Amino acid sequence: MISVGIDVSKGKSTICIMKPYGEIISMPFDVNHVEKELSNLVDMIKKLNGEIKIVMESTGKYHLPILIYFLEHNLICSVINPLIMHKYANTVLRKGKTDKLDAIKIASYGIDNWFKLEAYQTNEETYNELRLLGRQYSHYNNLLVNSKITLITLLDQSMPGITSFLKNSTNSKDKNKLCDFVTKYWHFDNITNKSQKQFISSYNSWAKKKGYQLSESKAIKIYTLAKEGIPTINSNSPSTKMLLLESVKVLKEIERTLTVILSQMQELAKTLKEYNVVREMNGVGNILALRLIAEIGDVRRFYSGKALVAYAGIDAPPYESGKFVGTKRKISKRGSPILRKTGYEVMKSLKSHKPKDDAVYQFIIKKENEGKPKKVAKIAGVNKFLRIYYARVKEIYQY
Repeated sequence: MISVGIDVSKGKSTICIMKPYGEIISMPFDVNHVEKELSNLVDMIKKLNGEIKIVMESTGKYHLPILIYFLEHNLICSVINPLIMHKYANTVLRKGKTDKLDAIKIASYGIDNWFKLEAYQTNEETYNELRLLGRQYSHYNNLLVNSKITLITLLDQSMPGITSFLKNSTNSKDKNKLCDFVTKYWHFDNITNKSQKQFISSYNSWAKKKGYQLSESKAIKIYTLAKEGIPTINSNSPSTKMLLLESVKVLKEIERTLTVILSQMQELAKTLKEYNVVREMNGVGNILALRLIAEIGDVRRFYSGKALVAYAGIDAPPYESGKFVGTKRKISKRGSPILRKTGYEVMKSLKSHKPKDDAVYQFIIKKENEGKPKKVAKIAGVNKFLRIYYARVKEIYQY
């Protein structure tokens, strides 16, 4: 038994090699994540006599270069949840925090839990790429929300109330009526400088050019709003126009990026067996199906539906002591927040469409009728939904 403990950091790792009973074969040393040094490390490990297991913490993306390199050279690697390693490190009385000490603790963990260590299984490249795209989608979606807030805040100062009049009436993803309007009329002064008749003609000309519905009544309402509104920033300031137009550009660019990401995700997801099965589940649309598959990945890596629920962080661990049995338990939230959010959005979709023959929807209604708060009922629904998801997708790969 030889445990190779690796404390991974950005661009380098600290290595400690240990045998049972705390016998250290090699004191901690640093290795940079470059071909030459990793090659020397692999040669060193392969020369060791005995069964070898490499142990490292999951550190986001930093551990991937060294992990992939080891796997390519047919070495057994085990990637440990940081929370588990943190709890193990806290069992010692005298605490310290350095890369060398961490490498020793990780190597020691490998010895103490030798028979529990599971070899890291490489997921298919499609799942890895989908997860990367899914995470980037979430990132840009957050940017989109912040960009919309920024634009609306500026419009509340240059054209207060205008956002309630301009909502997209087209299904085209390439159009944004509010952004297009602001590009042409970015301040009430640009509207009130015209007569009502001139603005109606200008508005309808703009709408026709951009592919929106012509509406004289809406043009009159916007003109009236402009006449009565009180802007709080000056249209003569060059900063006003610049900030508004740049906000529109940023918002449009983020929307374009999201469209490109979703398009790429769709191409990848369609190559997977489970895509049609997930897409056909109630409450799951085109976008939610992609996000679910991207975040869950290959369900075959979970030993049961219960494990998938735990991965989402919506399991409620039992709490018992003596004769006391805890009944008011909260979800652990130790899992993927993106999957929790996506699952919750699926539940909102179910509540919106109300499919009477759907088991998850009926389960949510049952919990609400029992007096559970609506949010709690939806979380319970996510739990049931993920178990069904696991069963249906797992069934595909059993044949």
